[in-house]
Amino acid sequence: MKQACRLTVWLVLMAIGGSSMLAHAQSQQGSAAKIGTVKSVTGNALVLKPDSGADINVTIAGGIRILRLAPGQTDLKSATPVTLNEIQVGDRILVRGKPGDNDSIVASQIVLMKQADVAQKQQHEREDWQKRGAGGIVAAIDQSTGTITVAITPAYSVTVKTSKDTGFLRYAPDSVKFSDAKKGTLDQIKVGDQLRAHGNRSADGKEIAAEEVISGTFRNIAGTISSVDAANNTITVKDVLAKKSVVVKISADSQMRKMAPPIAQRLAMLLKGPEGAGGPSGGGPQGAGPRPGGPGPGGAPPDFQQILSRIPSVTLADLQKEDAVMVVATQGSSGGEAVAITLLGGVEPILTASPNGRSAAALFSGWNLGTPGGDAGPQ
Repeated sequence: MKQACRLTVWLVLMAIGGSSMLAHAQSQQGSAAKIGTVKSVTGNALVLKPDSGADINVTIAGGIRILRLAPGQTDLKSATPVTLNEIQVGDRILVRGKPGDNDSIVASQIVLMKQADVAQKQQHEREDWQKRGAGGIVAAIDQSTGTITVAITPAYSVTVKTSKDTGFLRYAPDSVKFSDAKKGTLDQIKVGDQLRAHGNRSADGKEIAAEEVISGTFRNIAGTISSVDAANNTITVKDVLAKKSVVVKISADSQMRKMAPPIAQRLAMLLKGPEGAGGPSGGGPQGAGPRPGGPGPGGAPPDFQQILSRIPSVTLADLQKEDAVMVVATQGSSGGEAVAITLLGGVEPILTASPNGRSAAALFSGWNLGTPGGDAGPQ
């Protein structure tokens, strides 16, 4: 969501004074513009936590212009004048003014985006990505036509059609948070990457006219835990994909969940052929709900993001030796440990149905990816 806010406030800067204003403001000595989140408000001053860099003390003189703008809007003509009392901790603001000493600004103008407005927009975007989005592993790319084939499960793929109007984002190599993603290109996407696309689907659900595509290269690990080191927050996994033991670091940002045996058994059926893919309706595991767009022809799979987002979270203390796990992790440096981005336990039936782990990795490739409103995947 921060990515969207940054774009919005950049365009707001352009709207404030015309296309030449920003260049003039950047070159004009004594002028500054900062974007960030309100950390505290005291009287006629506030502390701004910028998107990068140290906190900034903002002094607000009487009579300055404060405008409230809805997320996604870029025209200040639609903004509403408000008072300082409207600004609260957690709100997003753009501050323009004269820089002072020790990371401070004397504000001459503030553009405000309320935290509640941002949250509402996030919820709308989350629902829209669930309804009109799909994720999986990139199976093929046709650069000449801008077409990407994405494997949702080993037996089901969708065709993602991109155009000159499609927006591309690329995940940071150590994060699936949408806020950490950077602007990307079609050329960066490779076979084996994990990808989610968002746009209008064809009637049969097998094609997406992509409005947005977000992709990244991550490491899939699947196997059984051979040891747990609570002191160092690591686990060692006998990885059936790499055919060797891998040390995986569990960080404060790692997401860990464990599914109940009935759900794991039903999902394992998807790896055994179309007859196991939820029956004629393609509805998938009981209680999982339909795939985005609803069940369709061909036994289309359910939306694994929705399924796994309802699975309880666990901690490192809940993991035991010989537990079967699937992990999406950072690539890790040469010879170094990988850091878990997401870990899923309770997957014994799934790994049994996919002895080499590759089909299982394809099955769950889309569940860990963050979206604009969902940020770090199913949370």
